Amino acid sequence: MSKSLELLLANLSYTQVIGNMDVKVSGIQFDSRKVVTNSLFVATKGSATDGHDFIDSAIENGATVVVCEQFPIYISPAMVYVKVENSNEALGHLAGTWYNNPSKSLTLVGVTGTNGKTTIATLLYQLFRELGYKSGLLSTVCNYVNELMVEATHTTPDALALNELLSQMVDAGCEYAFMEVSSHSVDQKRIAGLAFAGGVFTNITRDHIDYHLTFENYLKAKKQFFDDLPKSAFALTNIDDKNGLVMLQNTNASKFTYSLRSLADFKTKIIEHGFEGMLLEMNDREVNVPFIGKFNASNLSAVFGAAVLLKQDELEVLRIISKLRSVSGRFETLHSPHGYTAIVDYAHTPDALNNVIGTINDIMQGNGRLITVVGCGGNRDKGKRPMMAREAVDGSWKAILTSDNPRNEDPQDILNDMVAGLDPVQRSNSLVVVDRKEAIRTACLFAQQGDVVLVAGKGHEDYQIINGVKHHFDDREVVKSCF
Repeated sequence: MSKSLELLLANLSYTQVIGNMDVKVSGIQFDSRKVVTNSLFVATKGSATDGHDFIDSAIENGATVVVCEQFPIYISPAMVYVKVENSNEALGHLAGTWYNNPSKSLTLVGVTGTNGKTTIATLLYQLFRELGYKSGLLSTVCNYVNELMVEATHTTPDALALNELLSQMVDAGCEYAFMEVSSHSVDQKRIAGLAFAGGVFTNITRDHIDYHLTFENYLKAKKQFFDDLPKSAFALTNIDDKNGLVMLQNTNASKFTYSLRSLADFKTKIIEHGFEGMLLEMNDREVNVPFIGKFNASNLSAVFGAAVLLKQDELEVLRIISKLRSVSGRFETLHSPHGYTAIVDYAHTPDALNNVIGTINDIMQGNGRLITVVGCGGNRDKGKRPMMAREAVDGSWKAILTSDNPRNEDPQDILNDMVAGLDPVQRSNSLVVVDRKEAIRTACLFAQQGDVVLVAGKGHEDYQIINGVKHHFDDREVVKSCF
């Protein structure tokens, strides 16, 4: 496949062109190592590298067009150079044009927030498949092109991979697509050029400060997604979060709300709850669901709201919601033959951990003990480490602090940062077990009939990254071996 440069630039805002635009392009790349003959190379700026440093390498590999923010010192007479304000944004638009703007052929809904993105996007995908629509999913856990599973490597893929997946969905006859929209993807313009039919906001708490540096920057990235929504789209926000209405301040989209506590367009109330599920009242109609916790009631409220805003029948949506099942590694409940319960959850922020622990304690009502296994990732936000330790200790009978993807850091250093947040009394209610498998085994040895073991932080992940090397590790497998 090849396309004319003139066609590729038709919907792109650029400031200057050097060279003859009458050329054919064989492909688009932003990694100079993947460039082949007649490629268009986009010199993007990342947090670690700058594509402008690799323009010469791209040309050596066969690039004939370079899109960049600054022209190189040496201008080759055989090349075409296109100058743009933001090369990351340009890549998004170019990728869309290359793949024939697939998002415009789909009803695309984006879900953003700190917690709940995966659950809401996945449940919407499952719901619309049950409603009889061919649908696609882009999520942290897995991507789906209708029923075809495609491995996920990022919460939101790069612009080229993203448009390629959306194109595959169009080719497969999909009508709807649901995707997680990470703050990184907004900040790095990975979603530039996509046509969203709707956006959902879950909540926002401290996360990714290692990248955004401040909470305000993190908040702005989430809000930018809603600011960019078109007038034809809907913006659905959680008003139980103090920043929920902030997301709607500058959006042109139609504004809607959901809540567990306040009057809202989509109001959900928990009538009964236990470890097997909940009885909910959603917009004055009762529905039994096999989900646990206030956070899941909130997630389901968002799913219900988004489906109704996409013109689906309320009663049919509620009927299918009662049949949906929780996402892998999200409050995944395993029952031990020894009479205790183990819960594996992805909670890796202080707020998410607080929610999960609070939910378990609400259900237990003092009948049994909670033993929590938790760690913090290496090469990430160090500020949340003492906070995570305090949440685990304060809400549990015993907290076992352990490794969670130490990456290139010494696991003991990470654990020292966690323990530093505890006072002497809190330390007496905690244990430090560096090896995660041993930590889980220790928790299960403590557990008696009626107790709950919470293994938090990794959820669906089936690996540990230690010294930069990925090793197979699945919390659920370890828990089952303990059983």
